[in-house]
Amino acid sequence: MAGLEYDELAQLNRDYIDAVQHSDVERFGQILAEDFRCSNPDGSILDRQGFLEQTAKPVSITGLTAENVEIRIFPSCAIIHGTTSYKDAQGAMKKGRYTDVWLKHEGVWLAVSAHVTRA
Repeated sequence: MAGLEYDELAQLNRDYIDAVQHSDVERFGQILAEDFRCSNPDGSILDRQGFLEQTAKPVSITGLTAENVEIRIFPSCAIIHGTTSYKDAQGAMKKGRYTDVWLKHEGVWLAVSAHVTRA
């Protein structure tokens, strides 16, 4: 499924993953909606400010990549599912899964929700 919206969302997904790996608070500040919420693997839910504060802390993982990405586009809404792989601080390979919800507001896609699990 190709198209301009698909390509834009695919790039935003890559930006999101890259921002996690590099603690890029500035990029997240550009792509997160004001009412953004994130459900963390430990069961906590963070608002936008809490997520940005969490993101500002350097991560101990390396090689974070997104795989099996599925982008579903609806009128003014998109849902992105994917798996991740990465190495933890001890160098062990790990996997995870995420679901991000994006809303298009005034022509701009913004992330409104993220749910992250780790295996």
